[in-house]
Amino acid sequence: MTAEQPRLRQRPLLLVEALLALTLASILIAVLPFRSVARLAAGTGDGAGAGAVPVDAAGAPEAQWIARAIAAWGAQVPWRTVCFQQGLAALLMLRRRRKAATLYYGAAYGDAARLVAHVWVRSGGTDVIGCETADNFGVLATFPDRANSAD
Repeated sequence: MTAEQPRLRQRPLLLVEALLALTLASILIAVLPFRSVARLAAGTGDGAGAGAVPVDAAGAPEAQWIARAIAAWGAQVPWRTVCFQQGLAALLMLRRRRKAATLYYGAAYGDAARLVAHVWVRSGGTDVIGCETADNFGVLATFPDRANSAD
C-alpha cells in the first residue's frame, strides 16, 4: 500500500456495512435453500435489493474498497466465509448503492478430478471480488442472468 492510499480503518462505516453484509449473506446461505438465495441474488425475490434499479456500474476504487472491507472481515469472523458468502455480501453492498453487479457461479475440475465451485462478482467491466481465479472456471449461472449482455 502506498502512502497516498487511505487505510481501511479510516472508513469505519464501510467496515460496519461490510460486517453486516457478510453476516447477512452467511445467514442466508446457511438457512435458505440455494433456489431462494439465487432468487435473492437475481433480484427477483422480496429480499434486500429486490426492486432497486441499478443506476450504473461501480468504479474500480469503490469496488476495491468493498472487496477489501469484506476480505478483512472474512479473515476475522469466527464462522466460515468463502467465496459464496463474500460474493453475496459484495452483491448486497453494491445493490445498496444502486450499482449494477453480477454474481457468477462457476465450476472447474480440481485435484484428483474433483469438481470445485467458485463465486465471483463483477460490476460492469470492473472486478469486485473473487475474480483473481475466475478464468479457471466455467460459468454455470449468473445472477442476475447476464446471458445476453457484455457484463
